[in-house]
Amino acid sequence: MRGMNRSLPTLGPRGEGWVVLQGVILLAVGVAGTLGPAWAGPARGVTTAAGVSLLAAGGVLAVRGLFDLRDNLTALPHPRDDATLVDRGAYHLVRHPIYGGLVLGAFGWGLVTASPAALVLAAVLLGFFDLKSRREEAWLTDRFDDYQAYRARTRRLIPFLY
Repeated sequence: MRGMNRSLPTLGPRGEGWVVLQGVILLAVGVAGTLGPAWAGPARGVTTAAGVSLLAAGGVLAVRGLFDLRDNLTALPHPRDDATLVDRGAYHLVRHPIYGGLVLGAFGWGLVTASPAALVLAAVLLGFFDLKSRREEAWLTDRFDDYQAYRARTRRLIPFLY
């Protein structure tokens, strides 16, 4: 698996292309939620409640991840030159809480807006962040001697699930 992570494209010296693709997919999820068709009926109330819960959980996870990174924060997947390994707070639950929070929020948005297209794009976002996190982890493994041990004990994106 380690070789597979290294075979993923860098898309720029610090992964700039990954950030551009991420923005495009996030925009597509947002727009898809505003376009039809949307389902209706009794299920709509249940899916709206579930969607609000996922939006809230995703927001908390992502914001906590931003807060916990502090000076290590960068928009790019390549770690900063002066970075330290963060394994506290949200990073104790998952290795990529900001990505996980965005995925939860995207699924929540799809449910709140009752948009099949937004839900499909949320699944695309999950796949994208899985790949992006694998590319990022190749850089993190090169950078931090104890990253493999952290990786072995911590889920990737979604607390308690994945």
